This record gives sequence, C-alpha cells and structure tokens, in this order.
Amino acid sequence: MSTPGWGGAPMPPQPGCVRHPTVPTGLSCTRCGRPACPQCLRPASVGQHCVDCVAAAGGSVPQARTVAGGTLRTAVATPVVTFTLMAINVAVYALTAAQAGGVGNQASALFRSFALVPILVADGDYARVVGSGFLHSGIVHLAVNMFALYVIGRDCEAVLGRARYLAVYAVSLLGGAAAVMWLASPVSATVGASGAVFGLLGAQAVVLVRLRRSPTPVLAIIGLNIVLSIAIPGISLWGHLGGLAAGAAATAAVLFLRGGDPARTRLLGWVGVAGVGVLALLAVVVRAGVLLG
Repeated sequence: MSTPGWGGAPMPPQPGCVRHPTVPTGLSCTRCGRPACPQCLRPASVGQHCVDCVAAAGGSVPQARTVAGGTLRTAVATPVVTFTLMAINVAVYALTAAQAGGVGNQASALFRSFALVPILVADGDYARVVGSGFLHSGIVHLAVNMFALYVIGRDCEAVLGRARYLAVYAVSLLGGAAAVMWLASPVSATVGASGAVFGLLGAQAVVLVRLRRSPTPVLAIIGLNIVLSIAIPGISLWGHLGGLAAGAAATAAVLFLRGGDPARTRLLGWVGVAGVGVLALLAVVVRAGVLLG
C-alpha cells in the first residue's frame, strides 16, 4: 500500500495588478474585471471597484444644480461673491475717508471723481456709472447697505450660483444708474450700493415666484423701502427703482427662459441677463446724448 503524495499540482502564477504590474494579486475589479491589488480597490455596493472605475463613475454623475442652474453647494458654503463685494465697498469707503482725512468722505478726490452726476457722465465721464455704486456718503450709509447686502446676497448667491449672482448684481447697478440718468436732476450726485441691493430684492421675489412660494414678505420689504425712499430726503428713489427693475428682469431671464436641454436653457438665461445689461447701458448712452443736445 502506497502513501499518497501531499505536494499536489503547482498553483498557476497570479496576474499582476493593472496599476502595479510587479504586485501579484488574486483580486479583481467587479466592474471592469481587471486584476487589482488591495491598495487599488475600493468597496462598492456590489463587490469592489478599482480606483479607475471609481473615478470614471464619479465623473459621469450629473452635477446637482439649483432651480437657476447654479452649482448646488452645501448649506455652509461660503458666499464668496457677497463677501468680496462687501470688502470692495468697505475698502473704497476707507480710501475716500483717508483722502478726506475723516469719516466725512465727500471731500475725497475719489468721491468727487466717481459720484454719479448725469451731466458729467454726458460729458464723457462714464466711469461714474459703475464707480458710484461702490461709494458711500458716510459710515451709516455704508453700514446699512452692507448689512442688507449680507442678508439678501447670501441667499441670492446660493440660488443663482456665483457667476449669475454677480451678473445680476452688476446689471442691477447699471439699471439703477440708467434710472438716475433719466429721472434725477442732471446736476444731482448719487452714490451707494443700494440700487444693486434693490436689484437683489427683486431677484429674491422672482426666485420665490419660480419656486411657487409667496413673495409677499419680500414685496412688503420692497414697499417699505420705497416709502422710506420717498419720505426721507437724500435717498435716491430712482436709483432704487431702476436697480429693482433690472435685477428682477435679469433673474426672470435666468429662471423662466427655457431651451430644449439644460445647456441651452443656461445659455438663454445668460443671453437674457446680457440683454438687460445692454439695455441699461444704451439708456445711459442715449440720455447722455440728450443732455449734451
């Protein structure tokens, strides 16, 4: 009687990992079937996937977007554009105060150069159209506008997305300037971010309508501020109303213009925003020509 051998047949060599060919492995990706070492595998709902398949799957997942087509960010995402705009406004005020030698900054050379005076714009000083939106006539004026921008801007930035939000802000600023050019005294001086902030209020109202939620709270705030603009001397009613109209129109273009697919819808929204901005600029230029004539 012979004793059976214990050596058995030799095992076939294991294949090398697809990413580390010198590392033999008996494992493989359950998605693509290629051999992979433990370092290159990740747990999956079924089996385990190699890092290449994980990366490919991540790139194919559609980016979550808001109702306006902006990138959906976490609730704690930093409102970068809002903070940047606030910083610019504060920096410009600090510069004018330093030039004037105190908080009474209206004697500043920069203030005098950028305040929106329609007759001076008509004379070719178009930098005032944008520059005036970053000037403030005092620390209280600055504080009120920056607080409003902080409260309103964060929500608008989260819904519209950073790029669209900045575009709506800019268009609102231009709309407020256009209204001042046409409806304010040609020799009056207008400054402040409130035209752009009113544009964001208009944007909020349109967003609520698009979400089929009541815009009544925002409309009440708008109404109260219009009453204050009329009742308190020195507040630019026309700048507020022009910014409000431009911001609401630009946001409506983003939210309500629809194409056959998401990409075309986003393009149409941008075209709409640009169209409102161009109309505001044309209004400024035409009024400048009328004042010169």
